[in-house]
Amino acid sequence: MKKSTWKKAVSLLLASTMVVGSAAAVTGCGGSKKNETITLDVFSQVANYSGLQTGWMGDILKKKFNVKFNIIPDQQGMLQTRMEEGNLGDIVIFGHNDTDYQNAVKNGLLYDWEEDDLVKEYAPNVYKNMKDAMEKNRGITKVATNNKESKVYGIGNDIALSNEDHQSFFYTWDVRWDLYKQLGYPTVKSLDDFKKLMLDMRKICPKDDNGNDTYAVSLWPDWDVDYVMYVKATATAWYGYDELGIGLYDPATGNYHDALEENGPYLEMLKFFNELFQEDLVDPDSMTQTYDKAVEKVQNGGVFWSIFNYSGQLAYNKPVHTKAGKMMYSMKPEDASPIVYGMNTQGGDYVTCIGASSEYPEKCMEVINWFASPEGKMTYAYGPKGLCWDYDKEGNTYFTDLGKECKKNINTKMGNGYKGSFKDGQCQAAISTWANDVENPDSNGETYNSDNWKSNITKAETEIEQDWRDKTGCNTANEYFEKSGKYTVSPGTSFAMEQKDDDLKTTWSQVTQEIKAGSWKAMFSKTDKEFEKNVSSMISKTKKYGYDKCLEWSKKQAERRYQLEQEATKNSKKK
Repeated sequence: MKKSTWKKAVSLLLASTMVVGSAAAVTGCGGSKKNETITLDVFSQVANYSGLQTGWMGDILKKKFNVKFNIIPDQQGMLQTRMEEGNLGDIVIFGHNDTDYQNAVKNGLLYDWEEDDLVKEYAPNVYKNMKDAMEKNRGITKVATNNKESKVYGIGNDIALSNEDHQSFFYTWDVRWDLYKQLGYPTVKSLDDFKKLMLDMRKICPKDDNGNDTYAVSLWPDWDVDYVMYVKATATAWYGYDELGIGLYDPATGNYHDALEENGPYLEMLKFFNELFQEDLVDPDSMTQTYDKAVEKVQNGGVFWSIFNYSGQLAYNKPVHTKAGKMMYSMKPEDASPIVYGMNTQGGDYVTCIGASSEYPEKCMEVINWFASPEGKMTYAYGPKGLCWDYDKEGNTYFTDLGKECKKNINTKMGNGYKGSFKDGQCQAAISTWANDVENPDSNGETYNSDNWKSNITKAETEIEQDWRDKTGCNTANEYFEKSGKYTVSPGTSFAMEQKDDDLKTTWSQVTQEIKAGSWKAMFSKTDKEFEKNVSSMISKTKKYGYDKCLEWSKKQAERRYQLEQEATKNSKKK
């Protein structure tokens, strides 16, 4: 995986894409005729959009590959319906590599990437530079089929070129820095200190930009899976424990904390949110609103805090705010040790595959291969090359004026032959290949992450940004967390959770539905006594459903994960 290999792969891609695409059209590959635009059904468990891909990405896909993307999200039992019909679509993206994905493997619903040298011939970037990710997928196939098969059906997300570093932080503890400054930069060590900070911020800023009430935090339930996502995420951001099964896993020790453990991290954070609620600091719409609605409130200045950068600084820090001296940025409590994920050549838990019933496997492979190229990765993230971004004479990456505006405000109109805004053209299929912090071989040693480009690490654009830099002694959030020295690295491995049997699936569904419902009810309790009552009821009900059975399975997965992480750490030290 040397730089030279990468550059050769990219050169080959640019040539082979044209040749392969032309050959496919001439021969009528997959039943298509020459110059006929192909519509690829992209079934994605991580998409929040339904319909044809529009805007600049739609135009680029048509121009480069003569294809359209028809995005199909996994909603209202869609996956089960499509599995029963035996048709998952052309490109298929799973949000996890366990139950749903492994069921698709067992039922023969995915296309073998090595059949007739499909990946070798049509995806040179993947074949030459993502071998570890392919081998991880082969291992998952073996698990899913009890070693009856050893095929490659896809690759994971956020793939790295090396395991020696970690990704950027996204549990960034973003707060309204301008309000923190007004309060005199108080010391925040514990969760109690943090709650006091939120109360003090509300006193000096009771209304948002539109005159609505402000809150410490605005949550959303549509990302809840086995428990309330934001509660789990706060434990992850505080202790560095990662989500696993029906609880939280400590990568530093291998210890496992189940969700309903007495005085455990999940219930501790659930109580913390209830304390915020009792102080009227939790948005009352949190139980029913969508992610988009919650982020809209952040954008309007109605929220003081976000665990995540994407629902904090990236949403709030628009010119209308920063020019007015307002900003959300990192302010980690001293006791917090947020998780950061190790770089992993084997990739993450998402799986990008091709449906077995696709009439156009070669075309699907070409498209996936482009997303796995430097240009494809950059285009996916930042828009069309030359229009939104490019390289200078020294190979350093930079945003054009339009690219800067799009980065600041995704509603910026594109123009230049593209309809709509930058947001309208963002790829709705959520196709992830390279990790953002991987070195881009087309650049002068820079990564795909624009936060770390030489062109972007310049003087502060506003006084409030300069104030954050002066107070922290850092230029970026990543530098800030590295300087703090208190964070937990989760090593990257080939770990994938085993499948649940049918009985456990039923039990799991009942248990987790109760945990989610009970957690929300407890969070919105009006008194401590009511909170304890609701938590006790949740524990009692889940025990009757079979909570202990779910816990036993989860602990087994934690043991497997820790063993793999120990092996990965030893191997890394040997290199």
